[in-house]
Amino acid sequence: MSGCEARDAKKLVRSLSGLRMVPEHRSARSPFGLDEPPWVPDKECPRCMQCDTKFDFITRKHHCRRCGKCFCDKCCSKKVPLPRMCFVDPVRQCAECALISQKETEFYDKQLKVLMNGATFFVTLGTSDKSELMVCRLSNNQRYLVLDGNSHYEIEIVQISTVQILTEGFTPGEKDIHTYTSLLESQHITEGGNTRAIGMILHYKVPGSEELTQMKFTASEDFSSNKKLSASWLAAMHKATKLLYESRDQ
Repeated sequence: MSGCEARDAKKLVRSLSGLRMVPEHRSARSPFGLDEPPWVPDKECPRCMQCDTKFDFITRKHHCRRCGKCFCDKCCSKKVPLPRMCFVDPVRQCAECALISQKETEFYDKQLKVLMNGATFFVTLGTSDKSELMVCRLSNNQRYLVLDGNSHYEIEIVQISTVQILTEGFTPGEKDIHTYTSLLESQHITEGGNTRAIGMILHYKVPGSEELTQMKFTASEDFSSNKKLSASWLAAMHKATKLLYESRDQ
């Protein structure tokens, strides 16, 4: 087994919440992942934390696997996939958490595959006035953005500090709308209205340096199919950025 394969190896573990398939080394975990929450102790929740029903021999208490809070069966009956915590099977979640997890399923089922398949962009490094046509994709272990052209770059996801999705409105003459997200500070993504993504600006740290490096991605205008693919990839990256923000803010 190579060093890379060893780092990416996984193991099956059992926790209070269920079976999980997790990386053997914490450094190999997905940047989109979430840690299991601590459960609210039974002695601290005599009543359902949603409907306030008192627990007894008939009304049993259940813990939501996503938030760790305590609920009655009625308020915590749904079993929903939770890939961000690496659960093998769907797990019990409260109504609020189940809705969030169901929405995230689209990212794991569709958008994550779009990111891994990649798209073509003109890439500009730093303040250079020259750009290079490159294919950008998310690595299979979800930890790197890999860029291939005449040059080759691998940007570690955890080293990315800000993501700025560049968009334009469908209405002629409308000003470009910029979506900005800081992954280090408490700033949320602002949503554009009737817009489409046309590019992205990343700021990230190169290992061994404290200085931030800028990289700009611009969708190719050569073919409509390439433009559509690039827009889909950027939309998936927009969603990925939200998950990264949540993971770091945990």
